[in-house]
Amino acid sequence: MKKPFNNVLVISIWTFSFAVLSLLFLMPGWWPFLVPMHLLGQGFVVYPTLRPNCDWFGVVIKSFRTDRKEVWLTIDDGPHPENTPRILELLRRFDARATFFVIGERVRAHPRLTRAILEQGHTLGNHSATHPTALFWGLWKRAAAREIDGGTAAVQEATGIVPIWFRAPVGMANFFVHQIIRERRMKLIGWSARGFDAVKRDAATVVEKILSGIRPGAIVLFHEGGSAEKGQTVSVLAIETILLRLQAEGYKCVVPEDHQLCNRA
Repeated sequence: MKKPFNNVLVISIWTFSFAVLSLLFLMPGWWPFLVPMHLLGQGFVVYPTLRPNCDWFGVVIKSFRTDRKEVWLTIDDGPHPENTPRILELLRRFDARATFFVIGERVRAHPRLTRAILEQGHTLGNHSATHPTALFWGLWKRAAAREIDGGTAAVQEATGIVPIWFRAPVGMANFFVHQIIRERRMKLIGWSARGFDAVKRDAATVVEKILSGIRPGAIVLFHEGGSAEKGQTVSVLAIETILLRLQAEGYKCVVPEDHQLCNRA
């Protein structure tokens, strides 16, 4: 796996920015030179935080090793009382396995549905306690830990399983999130194929976008919920079509072993 930026580098960037701000206070006349230097330093912290799937601060799993036509289907934001049963039925029909990255508060609202995911041969990942989409990227360590630990606790209470995989809301993970993941001995799971099914209104567009990223070892990202089309959510329609296309092309949907995971897209 590619070696990520380490703690020393991040601390060095913050120290550099603090030094530049101190100079700006002492020598305000130098602002045309010092302000761009400060912004450049901050950019090395902000950019890898706001870019989904970015691995500057730590390893992000984006694919898995396989010599077969296999992909890993991952489904975020559940459990959902209507969509989860529909998705489980589709997976059963196509003999496909998947990992559901669930939200803690929804697990507590639907514990039986969460257990049904496991009972039907699938696995669970942690997708935070409350899924604070607009805020998660900017959380300090204590708040980020509450989200990660809260998601883990909800899954454990409902199923007895302690999830070892975490996916950040919107895929944005700051330095503190990577630090917590390492401390918990968890893995941060990204993706290599997605179709923006949570926001798109057309299932066909979602499907074509995902298919462009399909190759052996791809991690496919789907969501529960989203826009509606023909009485069903775009996500459910897109999952059905993807399963049909994958079957026709000889692909299987599997859950890889830990030793297969890697951070190449």
